[in-house]
This record gives sequence, structure tokens and C-alpha cells, in this order.
Amino acid sequence: MTEDRTGPRIGFMFDRGRSPEELTGFAALLEELGADDLWVVEDLGWTGSISSAALALAATRTLRVGVGIAPVALRNAALLAMEVGNLARVHPGRLAAGVGHGVPEWMRKVGAEPARKLAMLEETIVAVRGLLAGDEVELHGRAVTVDGVRLVHPPAVLPPIVTGVVRPRSLELSGRVADGTILAEGAGPAEVVDALAHIDRGRSAGDRPAHELIVFAFLHVDDDRDRASEAVREVMAGQAAWLGVEPSAVYGMVGPASAIPAQVEALHQAGADTVVLRPIGTDPDAQTRAAMAALAHWVLRVVTLVVGRRTEGSGRQYGCTVRVTAERGCGCCLPDRARVRGRISTCWRC
Repeated sequence: MTEDRTGPRIGFMFDRGRSPEELTGFAALLEELGADDLWVVEDLGWTGSISSAALALAATRTLRVGVGIAPVALRNAALLAMEVGNLARVHPGRLAAGVGHGVPEWMRKVGAEPARKLAMLEETIVAVRGLLAGDEVELHGRAVTVDGVRLVHPPAVLPPIVTGVVRPRSLELSGRVADGTILAEGAGPAEVVDALAHIDRGRSAGDRPAHELIVFAFLHVDDDRDRASEAVREVMAGQAAWLGVEPSAVYGMVGPASAIPAQVEALHQAGADTVVLRPIGTDPDAQTRAAMAALAHWVLRVVTLVVGRRTEGSGRQYGCTVRVTAERGCGCCLPDRARVRGRISTCWRC
């Protein structure tokens, strides 16, 4: 299956406030709606990212699941590689492993705040990548030690290792050693451009072949803009305080669904490869459906399906290539679910 993409990847975050037992249903919903990604979090006291990713991957077949993010100060490099390696081996090509410094206050609460944050992040990425590649890793760094360890069951497809970072030096480090960078909720087009300047500076000194920029964004769908703003006021104020900006500077998709495509496109034009929406407020599933419906009218997905010989109920066999043009909201355009009867212009559900 090949895809001609005209916009960014579209993902959604499973908010930490939701009950863990809702995760598999949300993952299935995203796959049904045709979203590209589901991102899970690891916030102290809420939930663990590896177990969450495992649940989401097991409940779906095509969705990419991203870890956003595992604090390296809390996750030993060898153990993190073992956990990520298991998931990547069982679900090849469907995992993105996000790592970061961790929230300093939370790291202090568990006695894990590192003395050398930049060194720990870089050395963890280097060690984990080597272990996932099946190498015997020998690393005696300033913050990380791995003394002759090799994974017995490394994955066949290496997952991208991306970082969730904010400050210029960390962004530059990400560009130099990581496969992508996550920008936290609140980053608008201007912040994307600014972050890319630091990332590109790091990339010029590194050797990574590609770099994916992933932007998280708040989502609250309501045709009444004032009511929507009030619904997210507290969350936006908290994020603004964490980012050190005014609440009015926190970028988000807040208001009518019809405005979402232009806001996503603005992030894409600034340099975002993936936009991950975080529904906040009541009924996150309904907000997700509304956002995907709006984006379905903005981005067309052109998919070429190469279908082998199939036997229909009549006993006749078909061997053909089907070119399907479907709106992004369609989640049924997969080889084993398309109804094949010669050459068609749309899938049977569309």
C-alpha cells in the first residue's frame, strides 16, 4: 500500500485524565476514523507509557502508537530498550519511542533528578538505539553506563526515537542524535519555526538521515467560541505558566470544527510533519469525531492497493490493482477489507 500525502500525519493523544480502561476503545475509534497516530503519556501518578502503548498496539492493527514521553531519568537505558524492543518486535513499524528529561519537580519527588540532564538524554538515546539494533553496547558515559549488554530478541524494524524537549540546547541535541522532536501543547507556527532553527543546527552536526517534527495541540470543539474558551481556560493557563508565556500565546484548536483544517495547515506550513490533537473537556470521543470529520474535507488520501488473488463468494477469483481515492475519515481502505471487483474509483464503503 502506498500513499500520496498532501498534509501532515494526524494523531490524537489519550489524555492522562481518562480512565485506563478507556484506552483500547479510543485506540479502536482512531483506527476506525482513519487517524494516523495515537500518543500515550507517562506522567507521575497517572499512568505508565509502556503498558499503555502495549494496550493500544494490541487493540489495533495499523495505528502508529507513540510514547510521549518516557523520562530518561526514570527509565534505565537497558530496561527501556528491552521494553521498547518487545513492542517494536511484535508490532513492527507501529511504534514511536519518545524520551525526554522529565518534569524536574516530579523527578525530585522520586529521587531521580539527574545532575547532567543533557548527557543523560543523549547517552540514553545512543544506548537504546544500539541495543535495539542488536549491537553489544559498551557505554561508560557521564550519566549512563551500559557494560557489554545485548538484546537477545531485538526488533526487525527499529522504531524512531524522538525527544520531547523545549529549551534551545535540548532542541539542538535532539536534531543531532534523535529521529524526531515533540513540541508540547501550546506551540504555534512561530514557535515551530523557532524550534526548527535549533533542531536544524543540531542536524548539521549529526548523522541522522531524517527528522520528524511532531507538534501536540489542545483541542476543544464548540461552535460557541466564548464557551469553548471558557472550557479550556484553566488548562491553557496552566500550560502558559509551564511554558513561561501569556495564556493568549498558547496555540490550540479551540472553537468551531471548521477552523481546525486551517490551524493544522498553518502548523504544517511552518514545518510540522505530524500534528497530534489532545481533546480536553467533556466527551473527548465526540470531539475527536468532529475533528476528523472536519479534516476529512481538507485532506484527500490517495491510496494504491495491490491486491493478490482473492476468492469471492461466487467462487470466482480476482487478481487486480485497485486505486482508491478516499477522504481521510475513511478507515476501511485496507487490502483485506476492500471489496474488490475489478478496477474501481472509490472503496465500497465510500
